[in-house]
Amino acid sequence: MSRYERMSAKFFSGNRKSFMKQMVKGSMAIFHSNDVMPRSADGHHPFRQNPDFYYLTGIDQEECILILYPDAPTKAQREILFLRETNEMIAVWEGAKIDMKQGTAISGIEHVKWNDSFESTVAHLSNTVSSFYLNMNENDRAHSELETKDVRFAKEMQSKYPLHNYHRSAPIISYQRSIKQQEEIDVMQKACDITEKAFRRVLSATKPGMKEYEVEAEIISTFIKHGATGHAYSPIIASGANACVLHYVANDQVCRDGDLLLMDFGSEYACYASDLSRTIPVNGRFTERQKEVYNACLNIHNEAKAMLSPGMTLNEFNAEVKSMMGAALVDIKLIDKKASKEERMRLTQKYFPHGTSHFMGIDVHDVGARYGKIEENMCFTIEPGIYIREEGIGVRIENDIIVKKGKNIDLMENIPITVAEIEELMNN
Repeated sequence: MSRYERMSAKFFSGNRKSFMKQMVKGSMAIFHSNDVMPRSADGHHPFRQNPDFYYLTGIDQEECILILYPDAPTKAQREILFLRETNEMIAVWEGAKIDMKQGTAISGIEHVKWNDSFESTVAHLSNTVSSFYLNMNENDRAHSELETKDVRFAKEMQSKYPLHNYHRSAPIISYQRSIKQQEEIDVMQKACDITEKAFRRVLSATKPGMKEYEVEAEIISTFIKHGATGHAYSPIIASGANACVLHYVANDQVCRDGDLLLMDFGSEYACYASDLSRTIPVNGRFTERQKEVYNACLNIHNEAKAMLSPGMTLNEFNAEVKSMMGAALVDIKLIDKKASKEERMRLTQKYFPHGTSHFMGIDVHDVGARYGKIEENMCFTIEPGIYIREEGIGVRIENDIIVKKGKNIDLMENIPITVAEIEELMNN
């Protein structure tokens, strides 16, 4: 029994076939589940599966391994899934793990073994293999001081098999993951629908005097109630001047009468993320200045959403939106219309210091080629923001978009976004 409705084994089988078609002849690819990360004492952080491993298997469990060897001597060796074997103690303390039959049902992999046979299996097959594909987190925004399982395993393999050739799995699977299939879009829509329920709950609950973490509590309770596994990332619940801190996550201040409340949150469902930003008036009514700033940001959001299309690069798109924002900031009197080009660029960066979009998928900041051409069925956020520290105003508006050759699909099109919608729901 799973908290969420599992994706089909056919989906994961198709992903493996697509990956194997791009492997060089005589090669083997190996993928690991994520580490279980220690917290302190005998505790651990909640487990979060390696997204590449999940994309190829559907297995959301620790201590699992996948071998892909399309040119293997026998059919049984072309796809092998290794699972953590359950024993009586594990069953009592943690609950039973996925067994071999369940592993096949979830992943579509017929040949399943316990993970204690992995090393001997690789040793046995290594004589018939000319090269290995090893996986690594190559997200261009990644930074970690920890040595991950993938890093440790790469060192181990190169030590044991120094005469073999080695290839990177990341360029292949990152591109695969960036093009969303319909089953993925359906799951992401489910995550966005749950996020919508949470936002509507917030609109009905928020009032002056609440703590930011009380708003956060309304969100997470709605997520769990509707089958999400939790937050897709650490939520930002930023009232007043806190909204001008881009990655504010303390969420511990009072939401005061007359302030805006910027929220950036999204549910995770079936290992896929959603990512919403909305800004609302704590007391249910925007002031004229707040409304002016909000509508300027919303206009940029709508223009950017319409402009995002196949053929441009993400960097080109972000630059175009930055230019549009410069003009909007003149309209709301944050930039003098007589300012030089250099001054306009400087002030635009001051009031809008981040990019407009990032890839979305299993990870909220998903893999994708920043310098490659945007293609149909890629998923991006659209999230312009205006942050006026001197006025204590921060506004960000964000939806998740599937790129199409015609009209893009807005996975959050039903989530209230206009001043009128927000005020009406907050005052009903």
